[in-house]
Amino acid sequence: MTDSLSPSRRGVLTAAAALTLALTVPALAGGEPRQGGDVVFLIDSLGPTWIPNNSAISSFQGHIWGHVTDKLVYVDADGKVSPWLAKGWEQNADATEFTLHLREGATFSDGTPLDAASVVANLDIWHAGRIKEGINPIGLFPKTYERAEALDARTVKVVFNAPTLGFIPTLGYHGSILISPKTLARPAAEQADLGKTAGSGPFLVAAWKEGDFVKLVRRKDYNWGPAAVGRTGPASLESITYKVVAEPSLRVAAVQSGQADIAYNASPQELKSLKEAGLTVATPRYLGFVNGWAINTKLAPYDDVRVRRALQAGIDRQEIIDTVYTPDWKLATSFIQSNVPGATDQSARLAYEPDKAERLLDEAGWIKGRGGIRAKGGRPLTLTLYSNPYLATAKAVDELIAQQLGRLGWKVDIRAYDVVTFGQKVQFGGPAVPAYEVTRSFIDAGTVASILTNANNGENWFALGDSDAKINELRDRIAGAKTIEARDPLLDELQRYVLDQGYFIPRTQIVQRIYVQSPKLKGETYNGIAYASYYTATKGE
Repeated sequence: MTDSLSPSRRGVLTAAAALTLALTVPALAGGEPRQGGDVVFLIDSLGPTWIPNNSAISSFQGHIWGHVTDKLVYVDADGKVSPWLAKGWEQNADATEFTLHLREGATFSDGTPLDAASVVANLDIWHAGRIKEGINPIGLFPKTYERAEALDARTVKVVFNAPTLGFIPTLGYHGSILISPKTLARPAAEQADLGKTAGSGPFLVAAWKEGDFVKLVRRKDYNWGPAAVGRTGPASLESITYKVVAEPSLRVAAVQSGQADIAYNASPQELKSLKEAGLTVATPRYLGFVNGWAINTKLAPYDDVRVRRALQAGIDRQEIIDTVYTPDWKLATSFIQSNVPGATDQSARLAYEPDKAERLLDEAGWIKGRGGIRAKGGRPLTLTLYSNPYLATAKAVDELIAQQLGRLGWKVDIRAYDVVTFGQKVQFGGPAVPAYEVTRSFIDAGTVASILTNANNGENWFALGDSDAKINELRDRIAGAKTIEARDPLLDELQRYVLDQGYFIPRTQIVQRIYVQSPKLKGETYNGIAYASYYTATKGE
């Protein structure tokens, strides 16, 4: 393999040679893919808990759950829904009742059949959790859920108290993992023991150590994979080991040197040289929101639509991609990713127009003074950005945007916290956070409006409450839509309105998961949440 890396990078490779993975890692060599093989996946973290409801939506633990558990439907990278353990379904005309028909023969690893009763148990805990025990509901599971009942061993009826078009797609969300009822009945402390959790997936947990590694082995009797990925029987790989290596350069160097097969979350700036060195690079986009800011409209001066519109027009998004990222990243065309069904192209609303931004700020009374900083009533025009610690490039993007906005008269302050402090002070916004950086997945665009507003305990991203009748009307009409054909024009109107009001300021489409892997590993697939599945993969000798 040709090493086209810099001398400093070679030093990292030397350091990686001394890295002890505490694993048996096969050497890479030439040859055709074969049955079997052991794969090592190096990852930043394995998260704080293995309680299924609390960890399935984690960017880290979701990788393991995707191999240990199954879902009722499969959602691909384009948002297309296809049968999996639900082999078919019907809904009534109002989209308030759904009937799921389950395939036969699937079992959990503890021997429990995956039948209608087990599906009802999972739906119930996804909806309600057991909050007093510390078991959370699944965040994007429909809040309109009323009940589910087993009509017979293979048929489940699910009832909602309002139209819920997004129910079927949400069954493919990464939180909607099927767990044995015996596991679900256990208290939270026991559910947190990954080794005792029974799923129905193509791999079993062979060993694990908190914060260190998880080793999965092939389940030999597995025979119910999703037809959409081209395989239904047992996996080809013998094992997958997820090993925590905190330093990104060491993860990548270990793959380069043949000690590991996949490195997660490499730096975007390294991708070109890694491709040139013969490694495989994947940057799948997930279905969800783009990377951007939700604006707190209760905080001055962002309670003024002219200031928000100036912010929208004052960001040069192409420069962000050209400077911080690579051609693997795409320009934002709305506040939701362009691969989400129902997303529409709003690029004109996101054009870089500094003259327009200057004019809007002038109209709003913010006048340039000494040093080029604008002020009004003796107060400078300020914006505090809190760099997202979950996204390696966040601070670099913030610094570039600070330069862009500085030319227009903003005084931008950037604060960087570790994950714990960020969670305490910033995450999910707050009364003192003017711009909350969003990186968030979802499966069905119909859930978007209720996330943005405060309906049904929604997250009220823009601190609007009930003050904006228009967005609330769109929310209710989207939620009440009984067909996709009726809903799509409303989603288009919502996207136009939110961007025109400057409620959401997109930055780029999001590639939150970056994979660098050995070219000897082939055939992996990426689902709608951009997780790599090695169920279909093979490894050369």
